[in-house]
Amino acid sequence: MSATSRSFRGDTDDIIGTSRDEAMPSRGALYKLVRTYDTVGLTIGRLGLGAIMFAHASQKVFGWFGGYGFEGTYNAFTSQGMPGIIAFLVIAVEFLSSIALILGVLTRLGALGIVAIMVGAIAMVHAPHGFFMNWYGKQAGEGFEYHLLAIALGLVIFVMGAGKASIDRVLMRRRRAEGGGYVTLRG
Repeated sequence: MSATSRSFRGDTDDIIGTSRDEAMPSRGALYKLVRTYDTVGLTIGRLGLGAIMFAHASQKVFGWFGGYGFEGTYNAFTSQGMPGIIAFLVIAVEFLSSIALILGVLTRLGALGIVAIMVGAIAMVHAPHGFFMNWYGKQAGEGFEYHLLAIALGLVIFVMGAGKASIDRVLMRRRRAEGGGYVTLRG
């Protein structure tokens, strides 16, 4: 079939006469992972969740902000019956996910990591203490309202992406073209 006998749907490439869908390579898995909307609101939410989770992760990894550090946190988790590999993964995922959110790189994976950590924290520790945090010191432990907020914000970021100021946004606009070069998308 020659280029002149093709039926065109939508926009066409003016030089070679093929539809843009045929001229441009398909969007792969990386594009689907990093795609995002060009909004400041997503950036604010991502940075807020990332910063808060980084402070908590730093307690677990480095002992900053009054935390126990890696060894103390690991021992505390395993003494509560958590298998060692799970304890290690919880600490690592919380730390790496918070960095991913702050940088805006592979943000959906970072958001999913935070959601998983928060669901686990509710199930293993906070559910028996009810919804509310222990504001007045009358409960045996902390409730899970904070965790639900982190889950909700994490899900928004997972669905919508990293926002305007992110490495994901830069990666989204650059994708591999046929022949090995790169195409920079506008928008």
